[in-house]
Amino acid sequence: MELRQLKYFVEAVKQKNFTRAAEKMLVSQPALSKMVKSLEDELGAPLIIRSHKGFALTDAGESVYRHAVRMMSVEEDLLSSVVDVQGLSKGTIRIGIPPIIGSLFFPKVLAAFHKKHPGVQIQIKEYGAKKVAESVLAGEIEMGVAVLPVAEEHFIVHPLIDEKMVLLVNESHPLADAEEVHLSSLQHEDFIFYSEDFALYELVREYCINAGFEPNILFQSSQWDFMSEMAAAGLGVTILPESICSRIIGTRIRKIPIRNPVVPWRLAVIQAKDTYTTYAGRAFIEFIIGMKDRLRMSE
Repeated sequence: MELRQLKYFVEAVKQKNFTRAAEKMLVSQPALSKMVKSLEDELGAPLIIRSHKGFALTDAGESVYRHAVRMMSVEEDLLSSVVDVQGLSKGTIRIGIPPIIGSLFFPKVLAAFHKKHPGVQIQIKEYGAKKVAESVLAGEIEMGVAVLPVAEEHFIVHPLIDEKMVLLVNESHPLADAEEVHLSSLQHEDFIFYSEDFALYELVREYCINAGFEPNILFQSSQWDFMSEMAAAGLGVTILPESICSRIIGTRIRKIPIRNPVVPWRLAVIQAKDTYTTYAGRAFIEFIIGMKDRLRMSE
């Protein structure tokens, strides 16, 4: 059974005349009659009573007509939904964002995108960057914001932010007045570190090891404001991205650039390779890439 057969049948019933129905469907009357007859043969029951008294439906015809109208309505809804999705009046984006950065600039991005595409739903999962990458590969989310580097053989990478990490110490710390510090000079410090499910945990730890020491981690947290407050209280030192540090206000804290080596903080939107990207997802990536020059987290 073909939907086209049902369309011809429905139009014949609406017009109560094969000739007028054929004109509406832009086919010949014999072709329309043949299509309705083939439908009757396939169903094994007459659908239309043809007599000198006019045009009427059999019991089977009444049932088929009701179902055919619903099927055509479903088809219209389906076609309409595809148009809506392609036109971004509808759609869903599933994205993973690490909590340590989610509150910094993503509200601004999401608000601007929602204003442009109010019908698109954005489902946000808050994960550490390592979990974001795993969830993208597993197909649990369509895309995510991750700390680079990632395994680029598995991901499509759209760079967003490229900046440096900064040391935070209490105002009375011996390094408080330094213009810059070498990472190796921190080997005897107590560190306030990120939770282990954060990519920054591995990143900073690896840089410390390459500088010749294993960091002595005294406290761990997933909240950058709590980490900075502990550093301000003199409980240890911490290392945070420049843009996060720009939000930290207080006289008890000092922010010192790190040199030899510089510790980078690079963010990107990542997608799994060889996977389908929704229309809404493509639009969101284009949108955020277009905004990246204005993504100053201090704003």
